[in-house]
Amino acid sequence: MADDASKKRLGRGLAALIGEMDKPVAPLATTAPVEAVQVPDDQRVPIESVRCNPNNPRRTFAETELDELAGSIREHGIVQPILVRRTSDDSASAWEIIAGERRWRAAQRAGLHEVPIVIRDVDDQQALELAIIENVQRSDLNPVEEAQGYQQLMDQYAYKQSELGDVIGKSRSHVANTLRLLRLPDPVLSMVSSGSLSAGHARALIPLGNPASLAQRIVDEGLSAREAERLAAAALAVPTDLETKSAGGLSLQPDSDVLALEKKLSDALGMKVSLKHKPNGKGRLTIDYRSLDQLDALENKLIK
Repeated sequence: MADDASKKRLGRGLAALIGEMDKPVAPLATTAPVEAVQVPDDQRVPIESVRCNPNNPRRTFAETELDELAGSIREHGIVQPILVRRTSDDSASAWEIIAGERRWRAAQRAGLHEVPIVIRDVDDQQALELAIIENVQRSDLNPVEEAQGYQQLMDQYAYKQSELGDVIGKSRSHVANTLRLLRLPDPVLSMVSSGSLSAGHARALIPLGNPASLAQRIVDEGLSAREAERLAAAALAVPTDLETKSAGGLSLQPDSDVLALEKKLSDALGMKVSLKHKPNGKGRLTIDYRSLDQLDALENKLIK
């Protein structure tokens, strides 16, 4: 994992990064040390010498948007250079894209033979971080792509959620809530990726055992996120008689020990805790949370 200095450097936000990206760096001989060297702003390379990054967190490129951008490029050219790094193999593609794949794809549609580039000497981890930062700050990633990018950084480089938030310039709660989307099944994630279901809708479905049918209903009926939350809450509800009556039909009133334990747990978690204990030794523990931030905090307490 990158050291603290590297993380702080990458976590300064898009403005600082773009300021650096706009200073092109000349391609250097492979035998020379890789250093930042100033070159004219119009540095260009053959478009076929640039290749896409297989680890790019962005997977979806809308055809209409690419066509519109291609039309703009034909008229005005590429305004912002493509951020690249030197490839490590002997292929004909000398440069791998860090950020700017959409511009590169549109340039091919526009029939350009050369594209402007800015070269960065970064490793795989830094390349992935920069790609996520640029795409997230520009809102180019859909929520699922964003979550998958975060998970990739955590899996490959052992980031914690708080560290990842510092790197990409987002709060830890934003990172946690985005990652929670990956708990949903593929059919629901596909709806989120396509934009038919928002991240707000999807988060309401996470606690459900079978969220796909409710997700389809939300899409078909055009329900709001608040309406989706109410439907999800109703789906999670259980009959109160199962909680309040024993097998013999008698109401189970909590004794002093149960009440004391409820208070102890509530104080420890900072949330309301209800404990239903049955004579046969079985029971149910319920924790009420008031917000997604509280749910995130509860998750961290239970996992640690």
